[in-house]
Amino acid sequence: MTEGFPIPAAIVQSEQVILRSRFISSLAPAPDPASARAFIAEIKELYDDASHNCWAFVAGAPGSTASVGCSDDGEPTGTAGQPMLKVLLHSGVGEIVAVVTRYFGGTKLGRGGLVRAYSGGVQAVLETLDTVRKVEMVRLALTLEYPMLDRFQRFSTRFEAQVEDTVYSDRAQVWAVLPAHRREEFVRWFTDLTHGKGEVRDPLRD
Repeated sequence: MTEGFPIPAAIVQSEQVILRSRFISSLAPAPDPASARAFIAEIKELYDDASHNCWAFVAGAPGSTASVGCSDDGEPTGTAGQPMLKVLLHSGVGEIVAVVTRYFGGTKLGRGGLVRAYSGGVQAVLETLDTVRKVEMVRLALTLEYPMLDRFQRFSTRFEAQVEDTVYSDRAQVWAVLPAHRREEFVRWFTDLTHGKGEVRDPLRD
């Protein structure tokens, strides 16, 4: 498992004029395809008088093609959406959507010119993008004997674990959340702490 990846911190925009055509590039967070399509719809509504609103999104980890989409929105096939998607896939940023709005200026750019304009628009706005790091978290249900509880509470933080809840029954039952990439070492530590008598359940895996 990875230690997280960068995602957009906020919506950003940049603008370029190429041979009198105005290109407005917009980037936003897209944790899932629905969020990406909602942002695309917002931009289309905002610039409803534009010639084209071309778009692409990567609704997953950087470089992952598991959940992507793109559209030329009336531009010649392959001159807008695919070049934009290629830039996003190689950007090192995940969960991201891009819309490049074009107001036609009267001069045709040709296929090569369009590819450069749309991909360049995404590259330009990426340079202004602030990111935050997204870390995948797991939630574990832990059961242990009471004599081990104090030591668990004092030392589990070394794995960035946060205790959400503790239920006091015949044994202590603890719900803890921690980064997914630290799960294996945490479970090894917990097993050693409880001398193999503790129980670990991952509700999403069970």
